[in-house]
Amino acid sequence: MKIAVTYSNGDVFQHFGKTEEFKVYEVEDNKVVSSQVIGNDGLGHEALAGLLADKDIDLLICGGMGEGAKNALKAAGLEVVSGAQGNADEAVDAYLRGELESKGVNCDHHDHEHHHEEGHSCGHHDEDGEEGCGNCGGGCGGCHTPEIILEGKNAGKNVSVHYTGTLDDGTKFDSSYDRQQPLEFISGAGMMIAGFDKAVVDMEVGQKVNVHLEPNEAYGEYDPERVLNLKIAELPGSENLSLGQQVYLQNTMGGAFPVTVKALTEDTITLDANHELAGKALNFEIELISVNE
Repeated sequence: MKIAVTYSNGDVFQHFGKTEEFKVYEVEDNKVVSSQVIGNDGLGHEALAGLLADKDIDLLICGGMGEGAKNALKAAGLEVVSGAQGNADEAVDAYLRGELESKGVNCDHHDHEHHHEEGHSCGHHDEDGEEGCGNCGGGCGGCHTPEIILEGKNAGKNVSVHYTGTLDDGTKFDSSYDRQQPLEFISGAGMMIAGFDKAVVDMEVGQKVNVHLEPNEAYGEYDPERVLNLKIAELPGSENLSLGQQVYLQNTMGGAFPVTVKALTEDTITLDANHELAGKALNFEIELISVNE
């Protein structure tokens, strides 16, 4: 059995749709025999269900959970225990003891845009957020049924695709073929980067296409204003960080967003909130495997 937990700095991360990491536990005879932390492959919302299915996950333990995400996870064959808080390892132990109760769908509002001009805190964000969504903080991705924003024959349908992503120099940055499991998501709902979504929304089953995406259709241009230069003393806990480490900051709305440590001195720290592929043109070979209503 494999259990995945939305994960940040040792704790259960409270935004299912915004989690950047999962901690995956291999369980045998009701005991954890191994664990590892994996990234989210740049996905969000219900598309994360496909990622977890690709990893042969049987159970997800998370904080906030919305109806759309719940349905996608159910369709992918995953059991869900939502509403968990605190240390991730302890949450898994509690589940194995039969003491962890699921809260079901526990988020009912749309995501807030995150801002980062002030009010930073490092690590796990507060549990009480805006608009009364107790377990989600300021927003939780997957908290609502997705709005269909594109037109096409596959719009609003569950699709399954294989893909390989490369940079212009030929470097491969991702491939579902390597994982031997296709990616599943709702076409036309904005769950994928714009250019990828647009390519799939009108494809035929069995068709393969090659698309070249400029940054505006991928992860956007690199934004220097998303690079934060802070004093160590102004960000409690930052003195324990290391170069290249990814952590979360809390914005003024109460939500969490990921940043990467780019530079460190004795007194200052530089954090980059840009996606690692921001500013880069991307190439995808995409194969549509199936379409379901």
